[in-house]
Amino acid sequence: MAIERYDHEDIYPGGPTYVRAAKTGNTLYISGTTAKNSSYENGSPLEQLRVILDRITNIVSTEGGSHEDIISMTTYVTDMTKFWPIEGAQKDIWQHYFNGVWPTNAYVEVRALAEPNLVVELSAIAII
Repeated sequence: MAIERYDHEDIYPGGPTYVRAAKTGNTLYISGTTAKNSSYENGSPLEQLRVILDRITNIVSTEGGSHEDIISMTTYVTDMTKFWPIEGAQKDIWQHYFNGVWPTNAYVEVRALAEPNLVVELSAIAII
């Protein structure tokens, strides 16, 4: 099966050693996505989460899918106390993007992300 690789320069480009997304068959894999180079790069965790979910859903849409096609995510955070439990404003953000059609999701606390001002990173898989 052929593998197509995309950088999505207009949404959020890949890096020097990776592409933003790869598609094989009807499966789309999206690399770890952050709020880097956005106006919220230094923002709060929830501001960064909005930017990231916007970028991921736009990539899926560009590839012909919708939020309902996102079946799995991994959420990396530098401070779990700002993300768990999922309630209030964070729950509202997830509801805005997925409207109850939830992907699987693992929350993982990490010591740091690639840049010190980034506190959230998500990777995703969609079946389109």
